[in-house]
Amino acid sequence: MEQLEGAVIQSMHLMQVDSVQRWMEELKLMTDCECMCILQSKPISADKEEQHELILSSQSSACDHLQLLLKRAWIISTELGRIAQKLEKNRWHRVHSVTVRVNCHVHSMINEYHTLSKGSSREMHQLEKLLIDKCSEFTAFTERCLQTEDEEILKSMKSCVNETLTTVAQHFGQLIELVLTQETQTLLRQMELSGSLVITESAIRALFSLAQEGAHLCRIIAQEGGVVALFRICRQDCFRCLYPLTLRTLASICCVEEGMHQLEKVDGILCLADILTDTSHSEATHAEAAAVIAQITSPHLTFTQHLSSFLENMEEIVTALVKLCQEASSGEVFLLASAALANITFFDTMACEILLQLNAMKILLAACSDKHIVDTPYSRDQVVTILANMSVLDQCASEIIQGNGVQLLMEMLCEKPSSGSAAEIAACERVQQKSAVTLARLSRAPEVAEAAVKLSCIPRLIKLCRSPTERNNSDSVLVACLAALRRLAVMNPDGLEDSDFQQLVKPRLVDSFLLCTNMEESFV
Repeated sequence: MEQLEGAVIQSMHLMQVDSVQRWMEELKLMTDCECMCILQSKPISADKEEQHELILSSQSSACDHLQLLLKRAWIISTELGRIAQKLEKNRWHRVHSVTVRVNCHVHSMINEYHTLSKGSSREMHQLEKLLIDKCSEFTAFTERCLQTEDEEILKSMKSCVNETLTTVAQHFGQLIELVLTQETQTLLRQMELSGSLVITESAIRALFSLAQEGAHLCRIIAQEGGVVALFRICRQDCFRCLYPLTLRTLASICCVEEGMHQLEKVDGILCLADILTDTSHSEATHAEAAAVIAQITSPHLTFTQHLSSFLENMEEIVTALVKLCQEASSGEVFLLASAALANITFFDTMACEILLQLNAMKILLAACSDKHIVDTPYSRDQVVTILANMSVLDQCASEIIQGNGVQLLMEMLCEKPSSGSAAEIAACERVQQKSAVTLARLSRAPEVAEAAVKLSCIPRLIKLCRSPTERNNSDSVLVACLAALRRLAVMNPDGLEDSDFQQLVKPRLVDSFLLCTNMEESFV
């Protein structure tokens, strides 16, 4: 059963979709499979679950054939998973009806693909035949299961059904993998052989669309040479107008290790550095290049250690990104540039020294005063990340004081989401946590601690510690605030009331943490 679930999950990983959105898109496409059920004398059950069954029609000339294929594949993957669930519950009538529907979907998918594609290979024809034969065998087998009610016989047949289902799922996954690989190869050939802007743009847009379907598609594109082909576009002046789209596609593909390896092989870092430092490029091109840098230096990736060429070009890249932050005409451009800088400060500590030499602290603090540029918690998250990482340098304290940075940190401690979205709430938590971390690090300098006390940072930190709702029940914010409060208490012991000192400063950090996590709101 685990092997079956693995095969189904692997095929479902080919596409990542919001289920409601998928359902809405497919309503207008879905009819023929239920008709085939009726033609085969398979009545539509009155089971309430039937109201949620997936059906699909191939009548959609406006739908791109690759997207139609992905939709059909997602439905088949979902139905295979449903068969496994019904089989576990021994609901044999439901197992058979869904099996019939899978059989119909497989035939429809193959027919649609042949109608809309320009041909297929011998290997694909072999896989198609294997899948069709196994689906027919599966349908016939589940129908035989309906002809007996003997529990012992059904129990013995169950393992055979499971084995057949696993085989169907494997053949299906192999076929989809091959189809997507061949379609990717076709798009890359168009990019390589066509000198037409229109055809090249269409191919890149199709690649970008595929890359949005998830990491598995990105791996296929990278393995087939997609990163190499896209960087080739970025090195030809005749395609300058396509640079933003090309770079955006590269940023999507380079979320997987295969994409990163390809980027390294074709000196992609050097190409990105050239684009960022070339003042003749548009701001949009610079912003998309910054997005690629942000992607490949993400601290969440575990496979960035091989980017040795990045260190060789880091000073040029950091300089260009600081300039982009300074001259950004919109919040989106600033977000991309600052995100790249924030990631680089994690990537290598030398970046912080370069930023200090470039007066980046002053530029970032000035940008935060412009609400049209730093207009979301996401942008403030990037800024405070840079400040937190730079704050380990002793020279940063004077820069913070001169740029009114302590006031900004105090404002960030009060960060609140403007909506109830989980992403924005999480961003606000990160802003609060990192601003407290930055304050704790910088408060080793007496002038920073003094400024923090004057700006009432201590009462705000106490409130964040004592009030779970102020920090959205975040433990990471609590730990950072306790650390900052203890640092300020050392510098200014008279700034706390005795109860605050006894509960939040004097005990071990873990004891204060446990006390605060167990506090009721009425305690405040």
